[in-house]
Amino acid sequence: MHKRIILAATAAVLSTSVFAQTKPEETEVWSPVPKVVTPGKVAADAPNDAVILFDGKDLSQWESVNNPGQPATWKVADKILTVSKTAGNIQTKRTFTDYQLHIEYRIPANITGTGQARGNSGIFLAGIGPGDAGYELQVLDNYNNATYVNGQAGSLYKQTAPLVNACKKPGEWQAYDVIWTAPRFNDDGSVKSPARVTVIHNGVLVQNNTELQGPTRYIGKASYDKAAHGPSPIKLQAHGDKSEPLSFRNIWVREL
Repeated sequence: MHKRIILAATAAVLSTSVFAQTKPEETEVWSPVPKVVTPGKVAADAPNDAVILFDGKDLSQWESVNNPGQPATWKVADKILTVSKTAGNIQTKRTFTDYQLHIEYRIPANITGTGQARGNSGIFLAGIGPGDAGYELQVLDNYNNATYVNGQAGSLYKQTAPLVNACKKPGEWQAYDVIWTAPRFNDDGSVKSPARVTVIHNGVLVQNNTELQGPTRYIGKASYDKAAHGPSPIKLQAHGDKSEPLSFRNIWVREL
């Protein structure tokens, strides 16, 4: 009996210590720094069984995150989708469980700022609530721009740094190819199997069947403390930094 009490008390202390974190810096990791590799050229046309999420014409597959059901209002011109930081995040109207995703992005050639304030955006592989709630694959300019490694491009934000830095120069189109396996939950809400993700950045493997510890958190460590969730939309982030907005194109997904 005494042993059970001690174990319960220890678990309570550990749980409290996790949620007592109050500064984002407490979950920043700065080393080891991923090796820089030079990627090859990127080309990925959608296969015939893909769901086309952005074909360069309109945002008919997307809606506002802040106002679900309302149209997404990012700018579409010249077959390119450009982030509107005043409009907030956007998300797919469809929901997905396990999938293969292809998405291309471009950091402006005239990008300014440093660290996290340089071409910041994110792809939420499963958006599970309002705003920035979900599982984030980081988008950032890390071509000669240092930041904490679990927050650089190719990272699962605040969780796992990329295996290498495969960023191209600002002004060049880059691509993510993602294999996403959603978490599964038992009837009581406990985790049956965690989320897993493989990410290829510009043709280079940067996340190899990586296990996530839970949805993304800016402050504190990730954990599966929220209610179980099912099929979810994919979100694109309109980050609040002051650098020039980046653009996306050729977005498609294959349900698995």
